[in-house]
Amino acid sequence: MKALVFHGPGQIAWEEVPDAHLVEPTDAVVRMEATTICGTDLHILKGDVPAVTDGRVLGHEGVGTIVAVGGGVQRHAVGDRVVVSCISGCGVCTSCRSQNPSHCLAPEGASGIGWVLGHLVDGTQAELVRVPFADTSLHALPASVPDELAVLLSDILPTGFEIGVQYGHVRPGDTVAVVGAGPVGLAAVATCALHGAAQVVAVDRDRHRLDVAKELGATLSVDARADWKAEIMGVTDGAGVDVAIECVGVPETFTMCTELVRPGGHVANVGVHGRPVELALQDLWIRNITITTGLVNTTTLPMLLRLVAAGKLPVEAFVTHRFALSDVLSAYRTFGSAADTHALKVLMTA
Repeated sequence: MKALVFHGPGQIAWEEVPDAHLVEPTDAVVRMEATTICGTDLHILKGDVPAVTDGRVLGHEGVGTIVAVGGGVQRHAVGDRVVVSCISGCGVCTSCRSQNPSHCLAPEGASGIGWVLGHLVDGTQAELVRVPFADTSLHALPASVPDELAVLLSDILPTGFEIGVQYGHVRPGDTVAVVGAGPVGLAAVATCALHGAAQVVAVDRDRHRLDVAKELGATLSVDARADWKAEIMGVTDGAGVDVAIECVGVPETFTMCTELVRPGGHVANVGVHGRPVELALQDLWIRNITITTGLVNTTTLPMLLRLVAAGKLPVEAFVTHRFALSDVLSAYRTFGSAADTHALKVLMTA
C-alpha cells in the first residue's frame, strides 16, 4: 500500500509501505476513503513531537470502510463505513471507564496515551490503516453523512466542544470569546450554541477566518490587530466574557484570554503550547478564575455525529480544499500556507 511517511523534521514522502494488517484480536483494518491534515501534523513535521520517529505513517483523522476485523471485535463488521476517532481507548482500563480514554492505560503505543494513530503507531494518511480497539475507536456512519462532514468528527469537532465548551463550563446566556479562528477554534464557535451561549465573539487576525466564524454562529468578530480588549469590554459592559477559549497555543493569546475573562469566569485552553506560558497568578487568584486544559477524549463523538446527521450543526464551511489522497504532498503545502491559501480543512480522498 502507499502512505504518507515521516522521515524526520521537514521530510515526508508518499511511498510504498507494507500493508496494514491485524495484530490484536480487537483490531480492525480500514480502507481509507477520506482523510485530512491537523495542525498537530504540522507540529510533527516541524520536529516538535519527538515521540514520532522516522518511518511513521502520519494522520489521525479519517473515514473509510472496514476490510478486516479481529476475532474480538463485536460491534463492527467487514463492509461497515466508519469514522476513525483520533483517540484509541481500550474501554476497560480505569482511565477509559472514567471517561478519559485520551489517557488509556493499555500498552498500545504507550500506556497512558490514547492518541496513538499517526503518533506512536501508523496513522490514517494511507490507503489502509490498522485501528486498535475497533469497538470503541470506530463509529458507524449513516449514508446521509458525506465524507467531508464525517471527517470533522474524528478530532476537531469533539476537541472544540469538549475542551473548549464543556471544560469552559459554557452555560445558557453566557458570552464566550474564542481566541483563534482556525479549524479547532471554529469548531468551538460552531458548538457553543449547544450549551446556550448568547454571544460568541471570534478573535483572530485573519479576516477570512473571521468571516467563516460568522457563518458558523459567531455574533461578533474582532480583529486581534486592533483594540480587541476595548471592543470586547464594550459589548460586555466592562465586565469581561464569561468564558474565554484559547485556540492558538502561544503565550500571547493565553494571556489575552486571562485579560478578557470576568471575575469568576473560565479560561479553557485548547491550543497546543510549544513553549512556557507565564501565569500571572498574583493577579488571577483574587479574581476567582478557573483555568482548564486538556486532550480531547472524543466521548462526545456519537452525540455530535447524530447532530451532524440531523443537520443541526453548521459545519459545511470547514472543508475549503480537496485533493486526491495520492496528492497529499500538495495538500500539506496548501494547509501549511493557510495564511495565503485560506485553507481550513483540506480533504484528501482515495
